[in-house]
Amino acid sequence: MRIAWFCIPAHGHTNPTLGVVRELTSAGHEVYYFSFEMFREKIEEAGARFIPCDGYDFEMEDKENADRVGKDKVYATELLVSSTLALDDMTTEMIGEIKPDLIVSDSVAFWGKLVAMKHGIPYVSSTTTFAFNRYSAKYMQESPWDIAKMIFTMPKINKQIRRLRDKGYPVRGLLEIVQNDNDTNTIVYTSKYFQPCSETFSDRYHFIGPSIRPVRHPITKTAEKTVYISMGTVNQNREFYRNCIHVLGQTDWQIIISMGTNTEHFDRLPDNIEVYETVDQMAVLSIADAFITHCGMNSASEGLYFKVPLVLFPQTTEQGAVARRVEELGAGVRLKSISEEDILQALKSVLEEAAYKNSAVRISESFHACGGFVEAREFLEEIVDPE
Repeated sequence: MRIAWFCIPAHGHTNPTLGVVRELTSAGHEVYYFSFEMFREKIEEAGARFIPCDGYDFEMEDKENADRVGKDKVYATELLVSSTLALDDMTTEMIGEIKPDLIVSDSVAFWGKLVAMKHGIPYVSSTTTFAFNRYSAKYMQESPWDIAKMIFTMPKINKQIRRLRDKGYPVRGLLEIVQNDNDTNTIVYTSKYFQPCSETFSDRYHFIGPSIRPVRHPITKTAEKTVYISMGTVNQNREFYRNCIHVLGQTDWQIIISMGTNTEHFDRLPDNIEVYETVDQMAVLSIADAFITHCGMNSASEGLYFKVPLVLFPQTTEQGAVARRVEELGAGVRLKSISEEDILQALKSVLEEAAYKNSAVRISESFHACGGFVEAREFLEEIVDPE
């Protein structure tokens, strides 16, 4: 089986796929992974052939563009179309050479879906967030104003869609590109239990559980309670970190903070606090008793996999959806503010009230019960060869 795999230039969307890719290549299948140079080494280590998308005026690589995409649908559509067309000659040539049996594409790497449509190749969505349909979409709430803005901008969006049709992409409208339905074969990297409204998805959706890599660099537990704090590598909220350090330095807990490039701003730390640019997150979570997280899907899932209750501090609508689901299932508490009092109170709640730990254990058990990479491989094999 030959698979062309497309992904966006983001760690949180690439990393979960690599275990599936490794499972496929280990079984003798060929995977051609369209991505970006920063991910080449990881992708090749998983056994895939790396196909670079750099150097094609691909505007999604620009961090400022990426931030704007979530806020401006017309801009997002123009970027999607421009990126797809920038890659068009290359993808058309490579698809002609590879002759894939299947195209797998990240759920927001829409150009992969468009390539499948253009060339008439079976398509599978790889969904590293929650799967969304009209039921679960309530977790990503839009205001009436957002909907009104969408209506006013539709003529501009339709102009972009015409650009795609002119290049042979058989697409009727924006929803056809960005929305999957119950007939769309889909891999989702979570459990049915954690997925909101999972009963509304067809059996074409395979909930294989989160991708959890093994611990590489074990960390010693030095206190009865260990608290891990990570807001992702791009968060620059120094006041938040300062408040955490000040108030938690007065406890007898072991505090481990991963704060990206902020570390240079913090010296003379209390003895119980360790600050790093990056850590082996699996190693820390394997000894943690509580986790303050920005609620990225991967981070939240990794914490819950290790049965760690969460303090929820989402920064985006997508992270807000994860936080809402964790709250619903009782495995975490939302941080009210970044004040020292609220930080301490939230941590005391998840550390001292057994219900939070018990709920995290239930979610963890649902993750462990999933079919994982093997289920994903068998699912893809079944699509190509249903006999």
